[in-house]
Amino acid sequence: MKQKNGQNHTTKLLTYVLIALIAALGLVCLYYGSSFAPGSRRSDENNSLLDGSDPVFGRFSRHRDLVDLLDEQTYYPEAPKSIPICDVKYSELIPCLDRNLIYQLKLKPNLSVMEHYERHCPPPERRYNCLIPPPKGYKIPIRWPTSRDEVWKANIPHTHLAEEKSDQHWMIVDGEKIKFPGGGTHFHDGADKYIVGLAQMLKFPGDKLHNGGHIRNVLDVGCGVASFGAYLLPLDIIAMSLAPNDVHENQIQFALERGIPSTLGVLGTKRLPYPSRSFELAHCSRCRIDWLQRDGILLLELDRLLRPGGYFAYSSPEAYEQDPENRKIWNAMYSLLKRMCWKVAAKRGQTVIWSKPLSNSCYLKRDPGTQPPLCSSGDDPDASWNVSMKACITPYSAKMNKERWSGLRPWPQRLTAAPPRLQEIGVNAEEFLEDTRIWHSRVIGYWKQMKSVIEKNSFRNIMDMNSNLGGFAAALKDKDVWVMNVAPVKMSARLKIIYDRGLIGTVHDWCEAFSTYPRTYDLLHAWAVFSKIEEHGCSAEDLLIEMDRILRPGGFVIMRDKSSVISHIKKFISALLWDAWLSEVKPGTDALSVGEETVLIARKKLWSDDGFMTM
Repeated sequence: MKQKNGQNHTTKLLTYVLIALIAALGLVCLYYGSSFAPGSRRSDENNSLLDGSDPVFGRFSRHRDLVDLLDEQTYYPEAPKSIPICDVKYSELIPCLDRNLIYQLKLKPNLSVMEHYERHCPPPERRYNCLIPPPKGYKIPIRWPTSRDEVWKANIPHTHLAEEKSDQHWMIVDGEKIKFPGGGTHFHDGADKYIVGLAQMLKFPGDKLHNGGHIRNVLDVGCGVASFGAYLLPLDIIAMSLAPNDVHENQIQFALERGIPSTLGVLGTKRLPYPSRSFELAHCSRCRIDWLQRDGILLLELDRLLRPGGYFAYSSPEAYEQDPENRKIWNAMYSLLKRMCWKVAAKRGQTVIWSKPLSNSCYLKRDPGTQPPLCSSGDDPDASWNVSMKACITPYSAKMNKERWSGLRPWPQRLTAAPPRLQEIGVNAEEFLEDTRIWHSRVIGYWKQMKSVIEKNSFRNIMDMNSNLGGFAAALKDKDVWVMNVAPVKMSARLKIIYDRGLIGTVHDWCEAFSTYPRTYDLLHAWAVFSKIEEHGCSAEDLLIEMDRILRPGGFVIMRDKSSVISHIKKFISALLWDAWLSEVKPGTDALSVGEETVLIARKKLWSDDGFMTM
C-alpha cells in the first residue's frame, strides 16, 4: 500500500514538473516569437534611409525577461541596435501640427476659427519611429548673440518670407546666410525704435519699456520672425513670441534658429497653454487677428492671461485709419473692451495701448445682462491644456493679491523671491527657497560634468522638461541662455510660479510630440521624466525619439532619474546617435532626490541624411 502511494506521489510530481516546463517553454516562445509581431521592429534593423513614401510607423517590441515574467516584476522593452532614418522630406516634421495628417485621417477642422492650426496628434499606430534627418548641407547653428542677426540658409532653406516681406525688412538673403535687419510689418525702421515709442506712450522712466523691472513677461501674438522679442531682450524683458504654422510656416523656425524665445501656437478654439495672470504686456502688431469674432473670445483669452493692470499694445489699421470699414471695426472693438472694463492708456499714431483693471469693482458696476458675462465660480482660469476658450471675463479671486502686477517684485528680484501664489499650490516660502538652493547646486554639478566639452556659448535654447518650481532655469540666470520651462499636465498648477518668477514656459503632455520644429534646442534637461512617463503608460522610446527630433546636432541631453531607469535609457544611446560624448555620475542625495539617482549626459552627433557621421 505504501509503495502504491509512493508511485502516485511520484506520478503527480512528474506531472507538475512537466506542466511547469510546458508553461516555461510557452513563455519563451511568446518572448522570442513577439519579435516578429506586426508593428514591431527587429533589433538589428538597418540604420539606412527609408525609401518608402511614409516614415516608419509602429512601436518598439516590448519583451519581458523570463525571470521578470515569472516574478511579475516591472519590465523594460528590448533596446534596438539601430533606429531607421526618416526620409529627408520629413526634415521639418512637427507630428502634432502636420496638416497632411489632418487630410490622411479625414478630420474636418473648422477653418474659420483656425482649428487646422491647432494640435492634432497621430494615433499610436501612426507615430514616427525614425530619426528626423537634417536638411542637405546643414551646419551647426551660428552662436548667440551673432545668431540674432544672421543664420545659415542651409539650416532653413526657405527664402519666400524674404521675398514677400522685402519692403518690411523682416529678413534678407545674403549668400549662404539669411540676415535679420530687425524690421517688421509695422516697424520697418526697426523694432528697437518701435519699443522706445511704446515706452514713451506710457511715460515710463528713461523711455525704457521694462519700467524699472515691472514689465518682464510679454506675450507677442502673430510675432513674425520675433524681432520684437529679440529687441526686448537687452531690456531684460522676455517675450513668449507666438505664431502658427500658417502660410508663413517657417517664421517660428527662423525665430528659434536665431535663439529668440518663441513657440508655435494659435489663438483658435483652445486656451493657450499658459496659466492666468502670466504677462504684464500683450502685443499685436499687424497680427491679422479678428478680435471681434465669437463675442470677443480671443480678447477674453488675452484678458485671462494679463496680470492686474496689464497692457495690450495694438498696432493695426483699425487704430488709425479713417475709412468706414476700419472705423466700424474700431468702434466695435472699443465698445467691447469698455464692457470688459479696459481703458485706453495711450493712443498715438498707429498704435493704441489698453490697460486691464486692477480689481473686480468695475465688473460689479456693470448693468445686469452686460456682455461678455463673468465666468462662473467653478471655472479654473489656470486650466489650459486642451481646454476650450470661454467667452467670459475671468474675475479676480478673493484671495488674489490686488496690487498691480499681483504684488510681484520687480525683475531681477522676483526670480528668487517667494511669490504670493505659492500658497495656491501648497508650497511655503521655506520650501521654495530650499528648492532654489538645491537646483543651484545641481546645475553647478552639471556644468562641472560637462566642462571638458562645452564652451561659453555652447547653449542658447534650453528646455527643462519637468520644470517644477523653475529652480533649474533660475540657476542659469548668469548664463546668456533662455529656458522653455515645461510643466507636465499633472503638475501644470506650478507653471504660474514659473511666470511669477519672471520666466516663461508651457504645459505639455510628454506622451505626445512637442509643438516645435526639429533641431530647435541646444540642451534638454529631463529630471524624473522617464520614470513618470512610464507610470502613465506611455513609451519611453517614443519620448527618446521625440527628444532627438527637437535636439540640435551637437546638442546635449541631461537625464536625471532613478538608476534603474537610466540603466535602461543607456541602451538606446548608440541607436539614437547620442554617443558623440557621454558622462555618467551618481550624485549625492538631496531633498528632491527620487531614491537612488543617476545623471547621464549625452551629446548628439551631427550626421547627414545618409547616416554618415560628420562629427
